[in-house]
Amino acid sequence: MNSEVRNMVIIVIQRITSAVVALGIILPIFLIGGVPFTFTIYILSILGLREFLKAMETKKELPLFVNFISYIALTFLVLLNVVNTNLLLCIDYRVITGLFLVFLLPTVLYHDQKVYSIVDAFYLIGGIFFLGTSFSLMIVLRSYDMNLLLYLALITMITDTYALIVGSLVGKHPLLADISPKKTWEGTFGGSFFGVLVATVFYHVVVDPTLSFTILIPITLFLSILGQFGDLVFSAIKRYYKVKDFSNIMPGHGGILDRFDSLIFVILGFLFFITII
Repeated sequence: MNSEVRNMVIIVIQRITSAVVALGIILPIFLIGGVPFTFTIYILSILGLREFLKAMETKKELPLFVNFISYIALTFLVLLNVVNTNLLLCIDYRVITGLFLVFLLPTVLYHDQKVYSIVDAFYLIGGIFFLGTSFSLMIVLRSYDMNLLLYLALITMITDTYALIVGSLVGKHPLLADISPKKTWEGTFGGSFFGVLVATVFYHVVVDPTLSFTILIPITLFLSILGQFGDLVFSAIKRYYKVKDFSNIMPGHGGILDRFDSLIFVILGFLFFITII
């Protein structure tokens, strides 16, 4: 067994072990739902924000006050709609206004770009709104329909797993080498093929057998591809800040954002189809 194959086997074993442990913890909470699920997603969002800020601080340490209001803002966004089961959510303009105010005003108070700049402010506004909305939607989706959220999770899990396997075995053509050297076109196609196959069957059998395959398959394919490119967006962030993984909380997977990157984009992309699917 050559070193490349050996490394792939080690990575796969690590990923499977971490995934089994994570599923053993998350699955019961997912099935219970309610407060335990909401609390778990909130904790995951806080850990994700911590990774987001840590990546940013590889270039510049943020003021303590800015760190503090970042966690407060995320808490507010994630828990804003915990009792809402309507997927057609409307964002309160006060939330957006509050984000701009609490992150832009300190640029004047600190009046030192080396400490806290307008670029930092907009990075935080965008990042916290992005993460807060995504994790909040996980809670809303679970309250609305557990199987629907499981369908979206299956798209990302199966797509990511088979993209890794197919890419490692037969991948020869890099997808975007500057961002993620190990990702290949072969892995992308293989991941989407199996992701669409498994998630489509699950949706048809468990969620809604009446929905036409001519609608279901293109939507699932779109979400599978979107999830893979969402992974690349987070890879681009890591490249910019020169970090390999956001953290090592899950050996073989990296951090919370490494594991949830695809699901975040799939959930956001799903909003385009909530009146159809």
